[in-house]
Amino acid sequence: MSTEDDRGYYTTGDSSSTTQSFGRPAGTSSSSMFDDDDAYASAPTTDFSSFDDESPQAASAQTRKPEWHRGLDLGLLVLRLAIGAFFVAHGTDKLFGWFNDGMGMEATRQMLIGFGYTEPGALALVVALSETIGGLLVVLGLFFPAGAAALLGVMANVIVVKGDWNLFLGDVELEMTYAAAAFALLFAGPGRFALDRHTHWWRKAPVYGLVFLVLAAGLTVVTLVVFR
Repeated sequence: MSTEDDRGYYTTGDSSSTTQSFGRPAGTSSSSMFDDDDAYASAPTTDFSSFDDESPQAASAQTRKPEWHRGLDLGLLVLRLAIGAFFVAHGTDKLFGWFNDGMGMEATRQMLIGFGYTEPGALALVVALSETIGGLLVVLGLFFPAGAAALLGVMANVIVVKGDWNLFLGDVELEMTYAAAAFALLFAGPGRFALDRHTHWWRKAPVYGLVFLVLAAGLTVVTLVVFR
């Protein structure tokens, strides 16, 4: 018989024939074809051993690409709003002391001096603007790789200089959580609810994520080596 595809055809009784047919074998009546007697037992049998193990429906289901759904967009939006807003609050607090009477640019400079940085004046402005502008870009989903990378770079510096590795997880679990969220957003992208919706870096989020990860890592190393 012919087994060129996986549909349940049967062939004619003639072993030399390769013609597939949907009808009954010639000379077989309707009753003899389905009776539980010798007529049924002597009917041509079909060998399915060479067929694929999976049905066409199962194969189609396995080859179907995962679908992006609105739940992912909503989850990314909530994560963006939360992380971005936290950084905007911290950045504007460093710039203007809006949310903490002990902050402002002078307090930020003193904090950087305590961490061992040699150019606290310039770095205080860089840190404050990175948190403020980076957080705002993440919230809006605008120039998203740059915004997420800015937050990740700031957190990498904070983890290195603030971590006390004699304590559990260096006592910087919160900073690690911020860094992990920024890293995840950098590679996942902002989702569909973003101003970057129709940009090339939105469509190629992993590629741009890798590029900006390298930039963030390089700037972090330069900051720690040159200015500390």
